[in-house]
Amino acid sequence: MGPADIRRELAAERVVVEKNLRRLLNDETGIPSRLKSAMRHSLMGGGKRLRPILVLWSYDAFRSGRSKAGVPRSAVVDAACAVEILHTYSLVHDDLPAMDDDDLRRGRPTCHVAFDEAT
Repeated sequence: MGPADIRRELAAERVVVEKNLRRLLNDETGIPSRLKSAMRHSLMGGGKRLRPILVLWSYDAFRSGRSKAGVPRSAVVDAACAVEILHTYSLVHDDLPAMDDDDLRRGRPTCHVAFDEAT
């Protein structure tokens, strides 16, 4: 597998992760709309999605050569997305004025700039 193949695989997995992150955000009910918008702003603001992809590839590596019975890959996608959500949470908090006080992340206003510090 060459570099082009790896880039193609990463891109395909990124699509899976992005689709499921959107699904998870849309499935959540009872969250005030402003807070949900802030969550979407931070979570869907780009990124390579390496952490969830590594979770998926770890699952694939351990599953290969074993029985096909057990946990389906689709169930692991939610766990992989949880890792990305937790990572995003850490970035939001790191950007706050009491921490690094960053105004931009990936060329976009940070959550506390786009919304407010409390949100």
